[in-house]
Amino acid sequence: MKAYDVKKGNVVEYNNAVYQIRDIERSSPQGRGGNVKFRFTMYSVPGGTKLDISLGGEDELKEVELSRRQATFSYKDGDAFVFLDDEDYTPYTLDADVVGDSAGYIVPDLSGCYVQIIDDAPVALQLPQSVAIEVIETPPELKGGTATKRPKPAKLSTGIEIMVPEYIGNGERVLVNTTTGEFAGRAD
Repeated sequence: MKAYDVKKGNVVEYNNAVYQIRDIERSSPQGRGGNVKFRFTMYSVPGGTKLDISLGGEDELKEVELSRRQATFSYKDGDAFVFLDDEDYTPYTLDADVVGDSAGYIVPDLSGCYVQIIDDAPVALQLPQSVAIEVIETPPELKGGTATKRPKPAKLSTGIEIMVPEYIGNGERVLVNTTTGEFAGRAD
């Protein structure tokens, strides 16, 4: 596939290794006849070693055949996360280094996840767009403040910290965007 067709989450082969695309930056040169460049941030599958490459829009990347199985988070086994296939209940065990930063968004019974499989081995995890997580610690709202909404830090039940609007209190469930790590609204 051409570089301009590559999307976040695609799995590609580069230098005889398999990588998942996590971030794409597009730069358009100023002036006539300039070629658009794409900068890909990708992580090896399995392993999670980071690699940054730049390619022209017409450059080719070979997409790797992988299957995606919808799964639900079941439990944590030591440092590993176990997901059950939504159709046939096959357990997929993903190590903490494979899950990486996504671990902060995994709550009990989280559904809508996709486990990516190459050669019958689970190699990567794709989370739903947003996840509902409980706020366990945030400062109280300041009364008589200004009319502008000031964000404040909030610690969530999974251990991550995000910025939330002033009106959010302890014990509330909030939606967190798993791509940006930002507040996306109230959950309930």
